[in-house]
Amino acid sequence: MGRVIYHIDLNAFFASAEILLDPSLEGKPVVVSGLTKRSVVSTASYEARQFGVHSAMPINEALKLCPQLVVVKGHHGYYEQLSEQFISYVKKYTDRVEQASIDECYADMSQAIHRFPRPLDLAWQLQQELLTDLHLKCSIGVAPNKFLAKMASDMKKPMGITVLRKQEVPVKLWPLPIEDMRGIGKKTAPQMKALGIKTIGDLAAADPEQLRPLLGKNTMTYIQRANGEDDREIISDAEIKSMSQSTTLNYDFSTEEEVRTLFRKLANKLSERMIEEDKMGTIVSISIRYFDFNTNVRSRKLDHPVYRSEDLFELAMELFDENYEDQPMRHLGIGVGSLSSIHDQKIQMNLFEAPPVDPACATLDLISQLNQQLTLGGKLTTAGALIKKTAADKHKK
Repeated sequence: MGRVIYHIDLNAFFASAEILLDPSLEGKPVVVSGLTKRSVVSTASYEARQFGVHSAMPINEALKLCPQLVVVKGHHGYYEQLSEQFISYVKKYTDRVEQASIDECYADMSQAIHRFPRPLDLAWQLQQELLTDLHLKCSIGVAPNKFLAKMASDMKKPMGITVLRKQEVPVKLWPLPIEDMRGIGKKTAPQMKALGIKTIGDLAAADPEQLRPLLGKNTMTYIQRANGEDDREIISDAEIKSMSQSTTLNYDFSTEEEVRTLFRKLANKLSERMIEEDKMGTIVSISIRYFDFNTNVRSRKLDHPVYRSEDLFELAMELFDENYEDQPMRHLGIGVGSLSSIHDQKIQMNLFEAPPVDPACATLDLISQLNQQLTLGGKLTTAGALIKKTAADKHKK
């Protein structure tokens, strides 16, 4: 039997949390947002969505669509507490849980489902527990991989449970508009439509060379996922414990130049720290915090360890390009997990190739050699003393 992956997505999470704090909001059109001219909607309740209000919409526009809209500033500390409880409930069934953001996670239920009479009993029980105990509604996607599970959880909201099998991709996935595909943002979708890629099915059958100028090195990844293929593993909290570097700005940013500049600085600083602490790792993750404080974490498991700044930068940009949601940001971070020692790592070298030398490592190795204490004649001496002794020995000869 193959993998059984759940994507569990809390429905209208911030708005639901506010209703828990103030039950008088139940049944009313509620949004979480600021009230300044530049404020935008963070989350809209399903009652508000019936008026056309949605996340990332300017609050002034939302109030025009729904004059009776209830605007709540938000209690982000409380959201984090609820999120921790949510993840704890999922971990009752499996330790293979990867939190993707404050209100969603992936879980490998391949073993857990065998404890239930029918395959979907687990999903139904988990959904009911979250509703009864935490008063949180969720949608659950069930599929053989992370991408299909995420797409499935989006198909029925709120309180949906959707199974998406690989053989059902042509019927359930391909007819969907290209903007519904996970990873295709609001800016990219119109450009793809201009190339004739109007549905996910069009992308699945597309010529990679036609899309490469638009999607770059991620072209084949998008095409494979449109065909229902995704070999990413679930990366649990225990694995993702890492060294990390992050930055938070006091203004919104969204341009590619700003993102590249920030990730470049973060990669350089993180690489320096990893070299200093003799660490390398096989899991790279990024964190993106948007204007509404919603933070997404995306990770990738590698078949080889990394620590060099260029590798960290390239991997961070790839993860960002695959997952950016076309919204203003305030925070970016890079992390490296599943850590081991750089010097303990066994690297098989080609007999006819010179080993790669990282300038930062070379500098640190040189400093280490110059400052290393060496045993000479039963006495500890510095590298400088060794140089003097060598010179004296030559003079005697």
